[in-house]
Amino acid sequence: MKIEEKQTQSEQVNTNPPEKGQPPKQAKMRASSPWRDSLRQLRRNRFALAGIFIIVFFIAVALLAPLITSYSYDKIDPVNRLQPPSGEHWFGTDDIGRDIFTRIAYGARISLQVGFFAVTGALVFGTLLGIIAGYYGRWIDMIISRIFDILLAFPSILLAIAIVAILGSSLENALIAIAIVNIPIFGRLIRSKVVSLREEEFIMAARAQGMKNGRIIIHHILPNSVAPIIVQATLSFGTAILEAAALGFLGLGAQPPTPEWGAMLAGSRDFIQLAPWTLIFPGVSIMLVVLGFNLVGDGLRDALDPKMKN
Repeated sequence: MKIEEKQTQSEQVNTNPPEKGQPPKQAKMRASSPWRDSLRQLRRNRFALAGIFIIVFFIAVALLAPLITSYSYDKIDPVNRLQPPSGEHWFGTDDIGRDIFTRIAYGARISLQVGFFAVTGALVFGTLLGIIAGYYGRWIDMIISRIFDILLAFPSILLAIAIVAILGSSLENALIAIAIVNIPIFGRLIRSKVVSLREEEFIMAARAQGMKNGRIIIHHILPNSVAPIIVQATLSFGTAILEAAALGFLGLGAQPPTPEWGAMLAGSRDFIQLAPWTLIFPGVSIMLVVLGFNLVGDGLRDALDPKMKN
């Protein structure tokens, strides 16, 4: 009898409704998810928020370039050559009288477009090759991995210069070269992730159920590889913009009068002492954009890595 009374008392205690202000456990579980936790972690990272602010600022400048300046980026004004920053020309003028602020605003479009399309191309092809190599293994993995090793054996900027030298100097060819250079970075990253995933129990269970390889890759392998892809893509944005500026500085990227930041630096290097603002503002713009993407990439890495969470 005493045992029965204790059981009924425990049932009464367990069936009591939760106190006011305390949500039930199911509601807490629903409100919490890996992606929401990562987003919450990212919001707490001040450096990542600063990087997001920098990126959004330059995107806004690129989109609103025709509205925030009344000059044309290729208009020559010999009368106002090498004018210092003033109320009329915020960032001064270059050696042929073009407004530097206008050229930087329009140059933001070029740099961000190059970064987006180059990283997207490298991500798509690198992820595809990495999944094929990691999932199927054997001779396929050997061939693809050796191709990655060959591409990574060259310094990235030298390989990009060689590709542009073969294809010809233009912004489009520079974009293709930057994408090719970054393919093995994504490929090796995804391959290592797939190699660790293909022997997991849920993958073996899917095979035992007769699921085809294509469905396994799409529904199981790829979703579990998204986190490192996002982090690497964010970091590669800054690298791609920096490589595009380097090619432009060497005259292998965007051609005059296109307002590309690297080409602006190349055209102003003869005026370092006479008109330092012609180099300072394009150089600072490159530095800030690359810094912004690096800060966001580091923040995403910390937010998406379970080992870095409290």
